[in-house]
Amino acid sequence: MNHALRQAMAKAKITEQQLAERCEVDAKTVNRWLANPTRVPHARHRWAVCEVLEAEEAVLWPSAVRLTLKTGPDREVVQVFPYRSAAPASLWRSLITKASRELTFAGYTKYFLWLEQAKLADILRRKAANGCRIRFLIGDPNDDVTRAREREEDVPLTLSTRIAVTIGELHKLRGVDSIEGRFTNGHVNLSVFRFDNDMIVTPILARRVGHDSPMFHLRREQDDGMFDRFSDHVEDLWSRGRNIWEAIEHGTT
Repeated sequence: MNHALRQAMAKAKITEQQLAERCEVDAKTVNRWLANPTRVPHARHRWAVCEVLEAEEAVLWPSAVRLTLKTGPDREVVQVFPYRSAAPASLWRSLITKASRELTFAGYTKYFLWLEQAKLADILRRKAANGCRIRFLIGDPNDDVTRAREREEDVPLTLSTRIAVTIGELHKLRGVDSIEGRFTNGHVNLSVFRFDNDMIVTPILARRVGHDSPMFHLRREQDDGMFDRFSDHVEDLWSRGRNIWEAIEHGTT
């Protein structure tokens, strides 16, 4: 929820329908503005809303203001969270839903996605059927790197257990065209999730689990910027990864 917009509307005593009429948009558009805090309206609509509500654009949509001030590689940084758990589940939902060409989940376990995103498997099936390429790059639960990281984290819900959850969920998607999975250990300390031209990057800190690490939301704005560099990193790992099902069938994991 865009709480700042909701509060400004309440202060101005204006309903969603009234705001829609004053700004010459559909009421459903206002609903989307309210429901998704990362959704930034077109500039003319932002200005109209600010005029109607007598509110500052920087308060209602701070990310839009930041983007206009940024130059160079810094423009690719959309938002920063000190903890991944501080990012709303709606952000992930929005990025997954909007992606149409590519979804790459290069997190070591991805355990949290299956818990936080209702019917994720169904969403992925529909996207794959519409031609979206979907890739899962996960850690090998029996790798020495995994065991070393488990000792460092020292938590009851071990890394290998969280990986097993993802393998179980992927098993339900096995055989679906455009959905692939590979094992690698090269991203144990760095998670990268790509949604077309948007990306979530989480560097995993020492002795911290994923949800307790910082998170960056990036958007591609240039060649060889931060987005491209993280994307190249993932492509390199993917090229050297092992097919999940072949590894399991051959007993190499």
